[in-house]
Amino acid sequence: MKKKKSSQFVFQHLENISRDALEQYQKLIKQYVHRQSGVYALYNKNKLNYVGLASNLNSRLKHHLKDRHADTWDRFSVYLTQGDSHLREIEALLLRIASPKGNKQMGKLKRSENLKKRFGKDINVYHKHIYHDMFTDETEEDEYKPIKVTKKDNNGDRKPALASYVRKRMHIRFEYKGHRYVAHVRRDGTITFGSESHRAKQLMGHVYTSPSLAAMAATRKPNNGWTSWRYERKPGEWVLINELRKNTKAYRK
Repeated sequence: MKKKKSSQFVFQHLENISRDALEQYQKLIKQYVHRQSGVYALYNKNKLNYVGLASNLNSRLKHHLKDRHADTWDRFSVYLTQGDSHLREIEALLLRIASPKGNKQMGKLKRSENLKKRFGKDINVYHKHIYHDMFTDETEEDEYKPIKVTKKDNNGDRKPALASYVRKRMHIRFEYKGHRYVAHVRRDGTITFGSESHRAKQLMGHVYTSPSLAAMAATRKPNNGWTSWRYERKPGEWVLINELRKNTKAYRK
C-alpha cells in the first residue's frame, strides 16, 4: 500500500486491533507497518501493559508474539511516524505518564532539565519575599544602611542606576545558559548577589551600581542588564526591570 506523504509527525495509526487479527492477517498488516518506524502499545483486557518504539514495527510486533510479553497482551495499537529522531523522547514521555506494568524501566529524558529543585528554591525565595514585606521595618538601619560601592564597579561614586526606581529592598533574577542568578536591590539602588545564585561563592560580597554590571559579572561578558534581569511586579509575575524605566511608579508604593 502506498503511504501518504505528510509533514506531520504521526501520519498513520492503527488502534485497538486484536492479537488474533495480527496472527491471522499478518500479510495485510505488514503492508501498513513494514519498515515503518513508530510507537506501539500492547494492551491486556483494555489496560495498557507495554509501550515501545521500533524502526521496523512489523518485525517488533511479530517478535512480541513469542517473547516474554507473549502472554501479557490481547490487543495492540501502532502509530507510524515520519522518521525516528524523536521516538525515544516520545516513548520516555509515555512511560513516565502511563507507567505500564510490562515496562521495567522508566523513560529517561536525558536532555530535559528537571525543574523540581528550582521550584523548591523559588518557593523559598517567594516566602522570603512575603516575610520581608510583612515583618521588615524599612527604618531598620542595619538592613538599609547605604553601602560603599566597591572598586570592581569602576564607577567611582556614580549614583546607582536603580536608585531612582526603588524605595525599598527588592529581588531580581535572570536566567543564563540554564543557570539562575538571584540578586538583591537595596534601597539605595545598589545590587548584591544572593546565596541562591549560581556561582554564589564567587559573586557574593561584591556590590554593583547598575544591572548591566551585575549581569556582566555573572556572564563574564557585556550584557544589557535592563533586558536581562526581572523583578516580581506582583506575586508570580516576573517582568524585565526595563519596565521600571517605562513607568517610574511601577515599583513605588
